Amino acid sequence: MSAIRLLICAALVTSGLAVPSAHGKHHHDGLVKPVKRVSLGPRPFWLVDDMDDGPLKRKLASCADMEMKPSAWSISHRGGGTLQFPEHTYESIMAGTRMGAGIQECDVTFTKDRQLVCRHAQCDLHSTTNVVAIPELNAKCTVPFKPAANGSEATAKCCTSDFTLAEIKTLCAKMDAYNPEATTPEAYLGGTPAYQTDLYAKTCSPVLTLREFIKLVDDLGLKFTPELKTPEVPMPFPPGSDYTQARFAQQMIDEFKKAGIKPERVFPQSFLYDDILYWLEAEPRWAKQAVLLDESGDAPGAMPQAIANLQKYAKAGVKIIAPPLPYLVTAKDGKIVPSEYAIAAKKARLKIITWTLERSGWLGDGSGGGYYYSSVANITNNEGDVFNLLHVLAQDVGVIGVFSDWSATVTYYANCFGLF
Repeated sequence: MSAIRLLICAALVTSGLAVPSAHGKHHHDGLVKPVKRVSLGPRPFWLVDDMDDGPLKRKLASCADMEMKPSAWSISHRGGGTLQFPEHTYESIMAGTRMGAGIQECDVTFTKDRQLVCRHAQCDLHSTTNVVAIPELNAKCTVPFKPAANGSEATAKCCTSDFTLAEIKTLCAKMDAYNPEATTPEAYLGGTPAYQTDLYAKTCSPVLTLREFIKLVDDLGLKFTPELKTPEVPMPFPPGSDYTQARFAQQMIDEFKKAGIKPERVFPQSFLYDDILYWLEAEPRWAKQAVLLDESGDAPGAMPQAIANLQKYAKAGVKIIAPPLPYLVTAKDGKIVPSEYAIAAKKARLKIITWTLERSGWLGDGSGGGYYYSSVANITNNEGDVFNLLHVLAQDVGVIGVFSDWSATVTYYANCFGLF
């Protein structure tokens, strides 16, 4: 057993995670096939039971015995099983797919040797893998692990661009969390929120490359939504090289071309408007379903300009806009209704996707659901309110899809209302 392998095992045992089996390998080649029988588990039914009495609850309850089918309205976020499975892993993708996600997401970033991997952010390896517990790799991090001391929290910042693909492939994915009070690297691996679990993080699941993701999702017969993650290092990378933002954007599309995937199955995403403009110019077939992720209204006073920009995007050829949940709804007379942003997007004839459901922890604990429910927090008071939000998004806003960290909830609603 290699020294790195021994360190991985030791780190996992110390942190309470089981020793990994068959590190870096999944014995599913030739066994992965499209999921024909969707299995939602108990959560959607529990949420329906928790709803306030009314027509929507009765309608959703009437669908309890339906045979559920996959739906493209149900879009995985980081695999779609992220409430319980480490993100962007085989396990999360399979969980989201078995819960009916019709579109699978890979957040795409690059390694030191310019290979493409699936990570929610370029610099999140310290919270999504065990990298800080492997001394020779921790030393290569942008900010190596530093323990909590004298009232200061533990810190680390480890980026995919700090490591080669071969080095990243020695890592074990884990739930996205860290312990800010940690005094050891092993303790830093903890911190998983109480509404999530480490139950399914017991084996060592490797970080997926974009190429591996494409193969897996293609075998499952699903559609793809790769997100070009905004680099957290200066571009070109390294300075003075030819690896520009445009080269990065092109490389992502080229991976799908090499795999023989038709552009009709792919929804490329980016938060950078320039990436969308690049695809519109250089790859018009692939840009027909390009998704502009929009968080430009987050800063205080920025929403009017974010709304005004929608017409500009539409005129430039953008077809799909994807703002976060609170941009699309507001509270009026005690009810959830479409926001000014949602109305303006429809007026601009933009199709709308939104994010991210099931990412807020609890709704009924007094928090109102945090950021993702911030525009309707004053009328959010129980877990079943998630379906009230989905109903307005579907029937009044008219979204064409919803990203979710637990695909079953969106799939249940989609089947009940015939959204495929």
